[in-house]
Amino acid sequence: MEPTLSNLKPPRGSRHRKVRVGRGMGSKMGKTAGAGNKGQQSRRGYSRRPGFEGGQMPLHRRLPKRGFSSPFPKTFAVVNVESLNSFAAGDTVTPESLVGRGLVRAVRDGVKILGDGELKVALTVRAHAFSKSAGEKIARAGGKVEVLA
Repeated sequence: MEPTLSNLKPPRGSRHRKVRVGRGMGSKMGKTAGAGNKGQQSRRGYSRRPGFEGGQMPLHRRLPKRGFSSPFPKTFAVVNVESLNSFAAGDTVTPESLVGRGLVRAVRDGVKILGDGELKVALTVRAHAFSKSAGEKIARAGGKVEVLA
């Protein structure tokens, strides 16, 4: 039967009856209403902040502070030299062409070319950053490196 506005029904099993908590012993959720017996967590309105350990010094305060996290980190989308072999010799590789080929999902703060693998075609590669080995491998293959601002 063709569904029309007059006979629409949700798929079987997609709708659940809501559990009526604290409505008598016959409901499976009477007495303590699923909150267990006694204690802070069984009380009405109970909530605690994430990481709270019942007054014990929480883990994030027990561990030593270490290192440095930049408040303005640069996140490059990275591409290895080896994956540039899919381009034809003499092509110009740009961040847009990398996105078009699916080698990079999204260009955030730029594209960085890393030197893993070997390059077999001569390409002009335009990117925001290059590792030292990537620059050398591109030049060795007869290509050119252009750093974007």
